[in-house]
Amino acid sequence: MFTTRPEIAGTFGVVATTHWIASQVGMAVLERGGNAFDAAVAAGFTLQVAEPHLNGPGGDAPIIIHDAMSNTQHVICGQGPAPAAATVAKFAELGLDLIPGTGLLPATVLGAFDAWALMLRDWGTWELADVMSYALGYARNGIHIVPRVSAAIESVRPLFEQEWRTSAAVFLRNGNVPAPGTLMARPALAETWQKLCGLATGSTREARIDSARNAWYRGFVAEAIGDFYQNHEILDASGRRHRGLLTADDMARWAASVEEPVGIDYHGHRLLKVGPWSQGPAFLQLLAILKGVDIAAMDPLGAEFAHTVIEGMKLAFADREAYYGDPEQVEVPLSYLLSEEYNAGRRGLIGEMASLELRPGVVPGRVPDVDHEAFKRVDYASRALGAGEPTVARLGAIGGDTCHVDVIDRWGNMVSATPSGGWLQSSPVVPELGFCISTRAQMFWTKAGHPNSVAPRKRPRTTLSPSMVLRDGKAWMSFGTPGGEQQDQWQPIMFLRMVHHNMTIQQAIDAPSFHTEHWPSSFWPRAARPGKVVLEGRYDPAVLEELKRRGHKAEMGEPWSEGRLSAARLEADGQMFAGANPRGMQGYAVGR
Repeated sequence: MFTTRPEIAGTFGVVATTHWIASQVGMAVLERGGNAFDAAVAAGFTLQVAEPHLNGPGGDAPIIIHDAMSNTQHVICGQGPAPAAATVAKFAELGLDLIPGTGLLPATVLGAFDAWALMLRDWGTWELADVMSYALGYARNGIHIVPRVSAAIESVRPLFEQEWRTSAAVFLRNGNVPAPGTLMARPALAETWQKLCGLATGSTREARIDSARNAWYRGFVAEAIGDFYQNHEILDASGRRHRGLLTADDMARWAASVEEPVGIDYHGHRLLKVGPWSQGPAFLQLLAILKGVDIAAMDPLGAEFAHTVIEGMKLAFADREAYYGDPEQVEVPLSYLLSEEYNAGRRGLIGEMASLELRPGVVPGRVPDVDHEAFKRVDYASRALGAGEPTVARLGAIGGDTCHVDVIDRWGNMVSATPSGGWLQSSPVVPELGFCISTRAQMFWTKAGHPNSVAPRKRPRTTLSPSMVLRDGKAWMSFGTPGGEQQDQWQPIMFLRMVHHNMTIQQAIDAPSFHTEHWPSSFWPRAARPGKVVLEGRYDPAVLEELKRRGHKAEMGEPWSEGRLSAARLEADGQMFAGANPRGMQGYAVGR
């Protein structure tokens, strides 16, 4: 089977990310004696400069790790919560039935920095200043600009020029959009990072990292954010100007946490995901539904495979809509949703024809609450610049993605991380710091009583969803993708093709893929397109026609348009393999 590039192989270490510079930075750390955790942190900070339209220092970062020494896996929660002032009543007072997707109101506590710092402190070996030196150098001296960065800035140029002047000062050079192929420096961000590293003091490496964390969440960074958000009224996707709700005190009261992953056994593999504060368990539910289906007998590029997987996704994501939320504040019946008995019943709902309904399952003692009117909001996103999730241009935003990082080192440590948020196009730059803040609170509902209703210090049910797989009880593969709603669509498609059809990482990444937009999006304006399926343009037209015959509202997308995956795996003989997405000509896997 032809692949766009080799699935690289080595025995020393491998790194795969959504940008070739970040991949090479991670590999440079491994070559200098760092471990996978050091390398992932360095790559993660580099992505904040290399892909500012997809993530930033003010964003989020859920991470799954495998610690080879203890043979254990852990989740590091880099999803910050809502501010204390974010309540259902507050948004009702503002006359908002949806939290805007841009501006100051949808801000959450920025979680990425503490997640990276916590992983570095407890599992890494390097100093914070050393892992940050690569990103800091690019911020100070400039980094190569890919066409999608320029396109993203151009898409919101009028907003920057007319309203978000602090962003114009950073991203419009002398009033102009940086041209593709040129270098873009971020001097204010470099100054912030340099000051932070200077405050990393203490008698031990761990104490120095904690000093930097304190400066970020209880020092000059938190103070600058609190001042900007409390004292400015900024135009957002609602068409009105609002002050922010985020305060320095919200920052001070939060820290990244370590949790146990949730998982499911599937055909000799155990898939691990973060908890139901993410959509990740929907992937687990899909596998639970498909356990009783002969996927191996299906053509992985055929209509039967696509139909079956899509119908299973519809059922899993309907449950996401009905039951998922922050388990620290609401009870999520995840054990029941993953049970054999429950999913046997769900499996029976997959028929010959496509369902156009949103069908959450029935959990004893619970009344599922889903939005059946989301299709009415399809045209909202086109009304607001910078709105929507960056992947899906159809929702009114420029094409792009989140980011992803996979690393395996020579000791067998493994990292799967999906950093995102703080996109340049969704919130204005805090001028003293040189970066934007996450708008993840747009994923909350503003109605009372829903598991994902907005509430003080509650985590929004994010789309960010890294993955890790064990095989025969040993860490086997880390993988993930950008893509919002598509993250837990493209990932299972890749995984199923590897498990049942013996594809390699690169073959599974390169193979044409698909997605559905059947259920409400997690991003403002929370629109749905029931029954809609998009096949990548390299599919056989006969597959499209068969899906239409089965009742799917299917269409053919552009060639090389579906999927942003990367992955790395470790085999029993000590060989490591990695692959990355060729779409967009940006992702890369490196190793030796």
